[in-house]
Amino acid sequence: MTIERRRLGRTDLMVSSCCLGTMTWGQQNTEADGHAQMDYALDRGVDFWDTAEMYSVPPSAETQGSTERIIGTWFQKTGRRQDVILASKIAGLSKQLWTRDADVSWTRHTKDQVDEAVSKSLKRLQTDYIDLYQLHWPDRAAPLFGNKMDSKAYGYPYEPFEEILSHLETHVKAGRIRHIGVSNETPFGVMRFIAESQARGLPRMASIQNAYNLVNRGFEDGGLEEVCVREDVSLLAYSPLAQGYLSGKYRNGALPKGSRKELFERLQRYESPQGLRAIESYLALSDETGIDPSQLAIKFCDTRPFMGSTIIGATSMEQLKICIDAFDLNWTPELETAVNALHAEQPSPCP
Repeated sequence: MTIERRRLGRTDLMVSSCCLGTMTWGQQNTEADGHAQMDYALDRGVDFWDTAEMYSVPPSAETQGSTERIIGTWFQKTGRRQDVILASKIAGLSKQLWTRDADVSWTRHTKDQVDEAVSKSLKRLQTDYIDLYQLHWPDRAAPLFGNKMDSKAYGYPYEPFEEILSHLETHVKAGRIRHIGVSNETPFGVMRFIAESQARGLPRMASIQNAYNLVNRGFEDGGLEEVCVREDVSLLAYSPLAQGYLSGKYRNGALPKGSRKELFERLQRYESPQGLRAIESYLALSDETGIDPSQLAIKFCDTRPFMGSTIIGATSMEQLKICIDAFDLNWTPELETAVNALHAEQPSPCP
């Protein structure tokens, strides 16, 4: 198998179409687990890896930064930093104050906080540059993670888009970060960043990392697809398995020991009645076709014309192999017709 390579936005960076997610390293996975996953992924041609200052998850003061530290010790041990395209992220507007040394009321994308976050990530990662540095979620109040927002919150102040780009530009010019991207962003946010980049000659957003899967196709339905295709902003799809639901492991009320749902009970985004009905319909399609449900869900993402890379995550080597093998699946016109028919019956029930 050869993993396809795709251009990231308008940059010169060619990334693997499969991206290794890392957010469980430091809680569900040990340092040794993380090192084994990195070894295996790289051997399979998966050299694009995604992390964040906030990880591991769920976020806490005790585990914050653990994932970046695990990647850093692997770089130190192997000396293979140059073989990896590394993405990380800075937290947006939140009360995760443990990520900052300074006395702040909120985590933000201000100059001081960007400077601190970049510096600390580089130290944990044991590297002097990050290939893709992403804004994990907006600095402003915005509808996030499928949640509705009180319209009054749109009036709250936020760091101006041009200022955020200027803060990032400092690190681009210094060589500490190569390219920039957004995550959990809206059409408004993407277009404002693009407009300010063009007007002021500032660095341009190359990518957007948003949730995308068979039961959450909001990227297509809500205007982001047109924005990103026309402006060459690559989608990096997270949660291709809908936090594990599309793998079938929670089917019929099952609760596997050690699973994220059993440990943390944080999967409500995919647990509405309509969401569970839709998930079951895709699992039934997997039964009918004889295709592993995880591989069906991942290959669906991989075959979208706007897809830059699909981010996979695994807590076992067996899961990791299944996920990477998904990119070998032959996606037929019959599969495309079938998933689109199911989507038409229950469009994006888990936004």
